[in-house]
Amino acid sequence: MEWFFDTLRKYPELAIFLTLGLGYWIGAKKIFGFNLGAVTGTLLVGVLVGQLNITIAPIVKQVFFLLFLFGLGYGVGPQFFRGMKSDGLPQVIFAVIICVLCLLVTWGTAVGFGFDAGTGAGLLSGAQTISAVMGVATDTINGLGVDAATKKKWIDSIPVAYAVCYIFGTVGSAWILASLGPKLMRVDIVKECQEYEAKMSGGSDSMELSGYRKFIARAYKLDHSEFAGKTVADLEARFVEARVFVERIRRGDQVIDVDPTTVLQSGDVLGVSGRHDALVLQAAGIIGAEVEDRDLLSMPAEVVEVVLTNKNLAGKTVKEISEMDSVRQLGRGVFLRKVVRGGHEMPVNWGLKLDRGDHLFVVGAKRDVERVVGKVGYVDRATEQTDMVFVGFGILLGGLFGTLVLTVGGIPITLSTSGGALIAGLIFGYLRSVHPTFGRVPEPVHWFLTSVGLTTFVAVVGISSGPGFVQGFQQLGAKLFVAGVIATSVPMILGVYIARYVFKFHPAIALGVCAGARTTTAAIGQITETAKSQVPALGYTVPYAIGNTLLIIWGIVIVMLMT
Repeated sequence: MEWFFDTLRKYPELAIFLTLGLGYWIGAKKIFGFNLGAVTGTLLVGVLVGQLNITIAPIVKQVFFLLFLFGLGYGVGPQFFRGMKSDGLPQVIFAVIICVLCLLVTWGTAVGFGFDAGTGAGLLSGAQTISAVMGVATDTINGLGVDAATKKKWIDSIPVAYAVCYIFGTVGSAWILASLGPKLMRVDIVKECQEYEAKMSGGSDSMELSGYRKFIARAYKLDHSEFAGKTVADLEARFVEARVFVERIRRGDQVIDVDPTTVLQSGDVLGVSGRHDALVLQAAGIIGAEVEDRDLLSMPAEVVEVVLTNKNLAGKTVKEISEMDSVRQLGRGVFLRKVVRGGHEMPVNWGLKLDRGDHLFVVGAKRDVERVVGKVGYVDRATEQTDMVFVGFGILLGGLFGTLVLTVGGIPITLSTSGGALIAGLIFGYLRSVHPTFGRVPEPVHWFLTSVGLTTFVAVVGISSGPGFVQGFQQLGAKLFVAGVIATSVPMILGVYIARYVFKFHPAIALGVCAGARTTTAAIGQITETAKSQVPALGYTVPYAIGNTLLIIWGIVIVMLMT
């Protein structure tokens, strides 16, 4: 073992990979239904490995932290700027209020318990589950005009406070919002979501059953003489909102592609696509008996992911879009299967309002899909290539901006390269959403930037602070835990009341905006599970983008407030 330890000291890069491997493994283990997560698991392993007195150059953690912040901004940028529109403004204002509450309550708690600036920053990071605060707070402390010993003491106390407060920050937030939140509002959250879904569906079935979520095809033999000599459009009109389409017909030995003007003949076998219940329950009675015709139904079909960029469609509900004259014929034979916004799947029904940058998953016959996607936006086809020119210059420009210093009242204020990289990510991510022909960062690469970027930073923090971690934990552990409970609970409980009774959000949306403003993924998962619905996710994405930005910047602010 001594040889192993000496090797880690000699080659510290191996210590980082040891910490990452064990950290991800431990973080994935569930305890009472919750897991620590990769960040906390990596930090704890890093502290343990750090007991070996391993020295790692600070530049390593800074490089990975910049990658993380740019990737984070890139991911939330579209929602951040979308929220500035009039319809998203209430959620933006709410998120700002909650973020300010988180800062003030944490600051007041830290002062009340007599914590130093580093411990206060760690308290903010852990209680509000915003791991990136550790990085920006460290940068801010390094820029202060205090002696080296004090800087080291404060910086070493950040991960201690984070580790103690993070567990309740995660578990407590999920419990407060998912279990206590509905009781505070005195509502049955399951019933409220069901009623909201019914309202959004415009009185018809959820689009899970309307054809927008499923694409099926069946063959029917036309034996109703009333349609002989009439067009395909005449037949399709009998299904009203069911969206049933004739894709191809078999006439004798020929398989013919059709359009709405094609005239039908008695005895034609029709290859029909549409919603499941419409075909099963209605088609046979309207068209004729169902038959088996594999060749007829073997038409090329595909699912395509398209980024919505069309300004004429953005801001409208699915129902409004479907009723547009320019879309009615264009969308023939194409079905909306899924909508993803900011990495979260939205509940798809008639009332869902689409926004620029939404990722729409459309399905249909290949010829129909190809006709539609170019009018909707940009096809985001899978690729392994990352636009590193975009990423490299994005971080460079953001970092240069962050190095600028503004002196206010004799106090130098700067975003640092960290804050600059975050802002650059927001701007570049938004530009990518409205002009998706450049700046592509594939989802696996984005995951690497945001997950591995942050955990590598945290691994180095844990290893570097390891020698002083145990002592700090012994001195402040109990006080920190109590402080963390206060800093986590007060903003969340107040947030539920503010969302429901001041902003008058729907109860499900109220829980979603609270989770988003606090950037707690564990909470939104627990809320949607409790509600048995994805409706709360409608309130999550915009506040999440605002919260992720402000809470990270608060890492600078809280250090300034406490020095």
